[in-house]
Amino acid sequence: MTLGRTPSQSDVFRSSAGFCGARLSERSIYSLLHRESYRLFADEAFADLFQDVGRASVPPRIVAVVMVLQRLEGLSDREAVDRFAFDLRWKYAAGGLDYDYPSFVHTVLVDMRARLRKSERPNRIFEAVLDVARHAGLIGRKRVLDSTALYDAVATQDTVTLIRSAIRGLFRVADAPLAAELRACCKRNDDYSTPGKPACDWDDEEARVALVDALARDAYAILAVLDNRPFSGPVMDAAQLLATVVGQDIEQHEDIFRIARKVAKDRVISTVDPEARHGHKTAARSFDGYKGHIAIDPDSEIVTATAVTAGNVSDAVPAEELLQDILSDGPSSPQSPPAQVYGDSSYGTAELIEKIEAAGAEANVKVHPATARGSFFSKTNFKIDIDNNTVECPAGRLVQIGKSSDGGGLAHFGVACTHCHLRPECTDSKSGRIVHVHPKEATLKRARDRQSTPLWKADYRATRPKCERKFGHLMHRKHGGRRSRVRGSERIGHDFALLNAATNLKRLAILGIKGHYFTN
Repeated sequence: MTLGRTPSQSDVFRSSAGFCGARLSERSIYSLLHRESYRLFADEAFADLFQDVGRASVPPRIVAVVMVLQRLEGLSDREAVDRFAFDLRWKYAAGGLDYDYPSFVHTVLVDMRARLRKSERPNRIFEAVLDVARHAGLIGRKRVLDSTALYDAVATQDTVTLIRSAIRGLFRVADAPLAAELRACCKRNDDYSTPGKPACDWDDEEARVALVDALARDAYAILAVLDNRPFSGPVMDAAQLLATVVGQDIEQHEDIFRIARKVAKDRVISTVDPEARHGHKTAARSFDGYKGHIAIDPDSEIVTATAVTAGNVSDAVPAEELLQDILSDGPSSPQSPPAQVYGDSSYGTAELIEKIEAAGAEANVKVHPATARGSFFSKTNFKIDIDNNTVECPAGRLVQIGKSSDGGGLAHFGVACTHCHLRPECTDSKSGRIVHVHPKEATLKRARDRQSTPLWKADYRATRPKCERKFGHLMHRKHGGRRSRVRGSERIGHDFALLNAATNLKRLAILGIKGHYFTN
């Protein structure tokens, strides 16, 4: 397929430009795309996605405009091409196309996403929009980090469905001789050809136990056949998934396989989307799927970086990737203020703070305060001297820190607490108070001291919440916003970047950015 070209001229008497130009605000995203899409999404910017021979594609500039508006309005592929066919604002945004400019089938959008995903720059639409913001001087040296839940596009499966679906998935990718060999080792009266749960009297506990045991035995028999055989590609992936779901959910009691009475770490929750995970946004609020992470410039409210991880990944893990443009700059010059990074307590790890400070930036991320059980003294009431490796309690008693292999340690006060007059306020343990010293205790203490000042608190309260408002803009539509439209972290990551590109474009339109800023 060759590169299609957007028409450079339209019929003035049949053009959407004449109708929409006088009716749409200059600061609407439709007007911005009408003015600047030919520079922002030039057909030539997508030339590497196409070959030199074949029929002409739908012009990439038009497809890019449709993809942006689709993500902004939360539409499915079919709804998006239908909107392009009948909504003059979309044709106006695509360059003032004629009323009767033909639409295209929804699979064009599927094809464009696949071409972008396989390319060296899959997020080029987001990058192009971010370049405009940089040229316009909207990207400063401040960053606010935050994350939000992205619900997966599949149903969470129970243990029985997980194991049976994993067996079915393995049979589907195996060739006929291997599939026949694997089926022959299964003892259940089930050919694993139909989806769903097997028939069972779910009110009968013995029947449930027997079903789980039979499924587990079939799974282990299949894995035994595959053990030490040189498979690769889909068969190996399917076998590994089967081994994972059986190993995480099944345990053996005497001679019977039962569902484990614990939740495995990093538990797979669906064989349809094996990368989705259980996640917790707060202790009381859980979800299934992924996390979308962003960094924004709090002054312009432009999203500067995006990332997607499984739902159980800590927010601090992708933080370095989100801050790459800040951290790679190194320490600022004496004439310019240092970069500043803001984040809630999920980013308040000693490792991240040290990385930010090593780059010459200010780490304005919250660190969890030291706490203690009940109304006892917290660790802040103790004087921890890292240099001399000692801890002094509120009563003035000094003990040495017993170092551990990770660099942290424990300070045991033991018998010193026996006749201490402050014991009722400190501990009720018979062995006395124990103070845990973090391997990066000095870093955490320095951060806690900074965030206790009124100036720091005022700056944090004025800056950090701007990321919450940005998530309100991103997630106001459930389809394609909070609810993922695709499966797998790679696809969801590209889709999330496109959503942020569309939101950034809307912000640029509101700010009135136009003209030479869109020139590459």
